[in-house]
Order: sequence, then structure tokens, then C-alpha cells
Amino acid sequence: MHNLTEFPGNATTYNSLSVIIKVCVVIPVFCIFLYCIAVMLHIFASHRQYLDSTRYILFAYMLTNDTLQLLSSVLLFLFVMGHVKLSIAYCVPLLVLSTATFQNTPLILATMCLERYVAIFYPLQRPAAWRSDRIWVIILSLWLISCIYPIVKYSIVARDSAAVDILSTAVLCKSTIVTTSPVQALFQLGIYILFFAVVAVVILFTYVRILLETRKLRQDKVSVSKAMHTVLLHGFQLLLCILAFTHPITETLFVLHANWLSEDIAFFNYFCFILTPRFLSPLIYGFRDQNLRGSIRKTILCCSNKVKPSERGKLQDDLSASSTG
Repeated sequence: MHNLTEFPGNATTYNSLSVIIKVCVVIPVFCIFLYCIAVMLHIFASHRQYLDSTRYILFAYMLTNDTLQLLSSVLLFLFVMGHVKLSIAYCVPLLVLSTATFQNTPLILATMCLERYVAIFYPLQRPAAWRSDRIWVIILSLWLISCIYPIVKYSIVARDSAAVDILSTAVLCKSTIVTTSPVQALFQLGIYILFFAVVAVVILFTYVRILLETRKLRQDKVSVSKAMHTVLLHGFQLLLCILAFTHPITETLFVLHANWLSEDIAFFNYFCFILTPRFLSPLIYGFRDQNLRGSIRKTILCCSNKVKPSERGKLQDDLSASSTG
């Protein structure tokens, strides 16, 4: 969430060593994340079998969204840490991207849970929108829903600031340049809570339904059980995202029990509750999958650039089995 990367801009002095340490902590972690994401996206692009599975297409979409979210977040972090000012025309698109991708993550998790639900309850008569060749319609819908609020928000600000030259006016790029009143901040928080509440209901609904289905079925319980564990994992991923909202609590605790500078508290919140959960969430899901784990191991160790013909059939069978698991 972009507004948690805000560091006080009115401080008269900055500890250069502290800034260097913070940057040296963030950049390596972000580079490791990018490397892992690049490996997984390379695997998807190299193996047609993954692109024929709706489940893996949605996962690739989540990887892309989280990469854009972290990229925009880290850029905002570096700009604020370095006191780099941007013109409003360049700052606003970056803020829109950060906000839209943040809101998109819980929607993707809800969609992935619904995909498991459809795979279990409609294995032979899957709705057209959930087929691998039509899933782009759902993905596009998620993007549109995620972009509505930030576009409207920043468009209103641009209209209210018509007297300001957005090309020549340089500002410290953070959401406070547009969120100037408590009402605006409260409304934004309400939007985020609505997004996460809807996703929590979807995850709970799909988990309960799949759990009840597990008790009914006497055969193929393994696939249904795998689907149930997948939905539970998406619930854990949602909890990681919700950590972004714990910053008021941690700030209060640090103010009461620690003599930390405000910029150090902000950095701690950013690294622990924004960067780290976004880093862990896709990796946990990716390395948990047996098929992806084997492909990642081969790619990282450079043992094989391509899947051998004898192994390709086995991979296809595993992917077909996992489409219901």
C-alpha cells in the first residue's frame, strides 16, 4: 500500500548512514524477489502445459501484479528516502499504479478460491469464463475494478488543482499530496476494508463448501482435500496482506515503549508489513506446488533448460490431476 511508504518530509536533517542502511536492506530483498518471480514466469512461458491451466494462469497474473505493486512501492520508497521530487504529472500515475495493484491482490486471491470451487463442483461442465482461453475476461474485470477508485480519486484532485501546473510543479511523491483531510483518509480506509471483507467472505464460503464436499465424497477425496488446503493457503495470503493495516498499532507501541525516530518507525512498518508479506506470499504458494517446485529446482540449478520428452507426459498428467486439486 503506497501510503505506508511515506516518511516524514519535513525533517531538517537526515542521518546519511541510516538512509544507506535502509536502502541496502530493501534493494537486495527486492532483487531476490524479482529473480524468483522471473524464474517462475520463465517456467510458465517455457511450458505450454502451465498456460493451459486456469489455476496457473491466475497464479502468473498474481505474480505480475505483486511485481508491479512492489516495484511502484520501492520506487516511492527510494524517492522519499532520497528526497527526490517529481512533477505531479509523473507522480500521480505512480500512485495510481501502487493503489490499484494493492487493491488487486485480494481480488486475485478471491478469484483463485472461486476457481478451485468451480474445479471441484463443475469438473466436466466448467463455465466458459473459467476456461483457460477465456480467463482473460475475468482478469480484465479485476483490473477495471481495482483501477476505478484510484483513477476517480486522483482525477478529482487534478480537477481541484487545475490552477497548478502539473508539469512544472515538483512534489515529494506520496499520497499525502492528495489525501489532505481526515475524511479522505477515512474513506480510503473504508474502501480497503470493503475489499478485504468481501474476499474474506469468499474464502470462508469456498472453504466451508469444499469441506462439506469432502465429507460427502467417498472417492477422489485427495483432490478435494488438496483444493481445501489451497483455499486455506489463500486465506493465509490474505492475512499477510492485512498486515499492511497494522501500522497504527505498531506506531503507537513504538512511541510508547521505544525511543525511535518517526522515519525509523515508518521504515520498520514498510519493511515488515508491506515488503516482506508481499515477498513471501507468492513464493509460499509457488514453492508449495509440487509441479512448480520441481521446475523451479531444475531452472535454478541449471540442470535442464527444457523438459525432456519422457518427462513432458508426466508433467501434463500432473497438471491435469492438479486442476481438480
